[in-house]
Amino acid sequence: MRTLDILLLSLSHVKKSRMRSWLTITGVIIGVASVVAIISIGQGMQENMQQRLGNFGADIITVIPGYFRAVGAHSEMHTDRSVSTSSSINLTDNDYKVIKQVPGVLYVNGIVSGKADLKYDNEKTVVSITGVDTSVWRLMDTTGIEEGRYLQVGDSNSVVVGYSLARGTFLQPITLNRPITIGGKNFRVVGILKQSGGFGGGSDTGIYMPAEMARGVITEKVANNQFTSLIIKASDASLVESVRADIEQKLMSSRQVNPRTKDFTVIAQALIREQMSSVTQTLSLFLSAIAAVSLLVGAIGIANTMFMSVMERTKQIGLLKAMGGSEREIMKLFLIESGIFGLVGGIIGAGFGAAISLLIPYLGIQALGFGGDLRATITAQTIFFALGFSVVIGVLSGIIPARHAAKMRPVDALRYDQ
Repeated sequence: MRTLDILLLSLSHVKKSRMRSWLTITGVIIGVASVVAIISIGQGMQENMQQRLGNFGADIITVIPGYFRAVGAHSEMHTDRSVSTSSSINLTDNDYKVIKQVPGVLYVNGIVSGKADLKYDNEKTVVSITGVDTSVWRLMDTTGIEEGRYLQVGDSNSVVVGYSLARGTFLQPITLNRPITIGGKNFRVVGILKQSGGFGGGSDTGIYMPAEMARGVITEKVANNQFTSLIIKASDASLVESVRADIEQKLMSSRQVNPRTKDFTVIAQALIREQMSSVTQTLSLFLSAIAAVSLLVGAIGIANTMFMSVMERTKQIGLLKAMGGSEREIMKLFLIESGIFGLVGGIIGAGFGAAISLLIPYLGIQALGFGGDLRATITAQTIFFALGFSVVIGVLSGIIPARHAAKMRPVDALRYDQ
C-alpha cells in the first residue's frame, strides 16, 4: 500500500471512533497545555527576576554588619550561624575611609536605613527609610527619576519617594513639593523614582533622604559616626571580585578581626543575581517535570486506545495481510494513527497553553510575589518542542500495539471472534 492510502485508512478509523478518539486526544491536550504554560511562565519568571535584580548592578559591592558565609565561588550562599555576629555592630566612619582608599573603588555611599512612621494627607503608614550620601547617590542609582530631581548636597528636609509608594499607597498620590511627615518631622518631596520592580520592592516602596536626617527619624537609632551598610561602586565590573577581596582584607586589618571573628560581610551583587537566576531556572525545570507527568498519562491513554483498536480490527488486519500487506505496512498503519492523536492533541494543547500563558497577568499572579508586571514568555521554540514531543509520545505509545498487530498470523486474525 502507498503511504497516502495508509494515512487515509488511519484517518477513517479515527473519524469512525470519534468519542474514544477525542477522549484520548484530551489527555494529550492537557499534558501539552501544561508543558507550554509552565515553560512559558518559567521563562517569564526568569526574565522578570533578571529585570528586578538588574538594579543591583554588576559593579556594585555591599558591606553589611554581621558575618554571613558564602560557600562556593558561584554555587550557593547560606548563613553560617556559628560565626554570625550581632547586626547591632554597625559600620563606622573609619570603615568608610578605609574602603575609599582601596584601589578600584569609584564611589562609596554610606547608608543609614530603618523604619519610620509616615503621615500624608491624614493617612498613616510605616515605610522603609534609606539615608544616603547626597554627593554620590545619584551617581550610583540605576532606577532613574520619574519626576523632579535627585537629592543634592545641602538638601536637609527634602526626600525622594519610590514609585509605588507615591502612586499606590495613599488615596491621593504623592506629588512633587507636597509636604509629608516622617517620624514627626516635616519633609518636602523633591523627586519620585521610576518604577523599577526591584528585588524586594525596596526602591519602589521606600523613601530616600540625606543620611544625617535619616538618623533622626528611624526607630532604630544609629550614631552619627555609624552606618547600617556601605554601598561601593567599582570602577569596572571586571574588577569587582578583586576589589571585594581587597575591601575584605583591609577591613579585617582595620577592625582587628580574623576569619574566625569577622563581624562584617562583603557581598558582590553579581553573585546574588547569579544565585537568584539559578533558583528560578531550577524551579522552572521542576515545574516542567511535573507538567510532563500529564503527557505521560496522555501517552498511556494513547497506548490503551491503540490496543483497543488492534482488538477491534483484528479481522481487518488478517484481511490486509492475506492481500499481501507486509508487517511494516501494518505497523505503519497503527503508528500513523497514534501519531495523529499526538499531533492533534499537540496542536490544540499548544494553543490552550499559549492562551493560559497570556492570561497569567490577569489571574492574580502578583500574589506570588513577582509583581503585577509579570508576563509569561511564549517562544516558537517552546511551541515546536511541545508539538514535537507530543507527536513522539504518540508514536512511541503506539509501537507495542502496532508490533502486536504486525506479528499476527493472517489465519488467526481472520478466525478471531470478538
